[in-house]
Amino acid sequence: MTDVHATAIVADGALIGNNVSIGPYCVIGPEVKINDGADIRSHVVIEGCTTIGANCKIFPFACIGSQTQDLKYQGGRSRVTIGSGTTLREYVTVNAGTHEGEHTQVGEGCHIMAYCHVAHACSVGNGVIMANGATLAGDVMVEDQAIIGGLSGVHQFCRIGKLCMVGGCTKIVKDLPPFMIVDGNPAMVRGVNAIGLERRGVAEEDRKVLKEAYRYLYRKDLSTREALAEISRAFSGRDVISHLVAFIESSERGVLK
Repeated sequence: MTDVHATAIVADGALIGNNVSIGPYCVIGPEVKINDGADIRSHVVIEGCTTIGANCKIFPFACIGSQTQDLKYQGGRSRVTIGSGTTLREYVTVNAGTHEGEHTQVGEGCHIMAYCHVAHACSVGNGVIMANGATLAGDVMVEDQAIIGGLSGVHQFCRIGKLCMVGGCTKIVKDLPPFMIVDGNPAMVRGVNAIGLERRGVAEEDRKVLKEAYRYLYRKDLSTREALAEISRAFSGRDVISHLVAFIESSERGVLK
């Protein structure tokens, strides 16, 4: 049974699913959809054209779907989607897009800790963890199962690859290739995220191959193009290598070295 606290304000037009809990002093806008089983704690604001997935948990003082902070905003309709099973902790902000039709997305099963910020038109994959105070500028893409350490900042238009680990207080200004660990300011790739890959069930042989690929990219006197050619020749046919190579080849900002 859905439970809406007497002090919550739910606008006409909002779509509230079954077994949803909306706590004290929450404000839910008229274009919001909250799917079954979501738990919205006290003092949460959800506005704009925003969809909250099933079984999400949103903690006090989070603000989801609010107008972009981008000064280029001139009006227009955009969307925000939070995937099923995702947790947004205290004071998390997820902004709508700057331009008509833009879409800010946070995937399924994510854990976004207190004071994190997801700016306009970001795309955050499934199973992503953002530790306290991590910040994504506009148009950032984060692939599945990446971990972003506390107080880290990601520059606009950057990409964070699958199963990466970003150390706390790191400043990201270029693309971070999949499966790597990065740390520092300026940020430097330190190695393969071997422990994270093992915990996520990546096969031992794939982990070994990625370590060899890392050596081509970061330990040999090769240009990025030369390194990718050597990696493709030596380890063709492996999905992890195909993903790594495709990610780097499609980079527009360049990759972290």
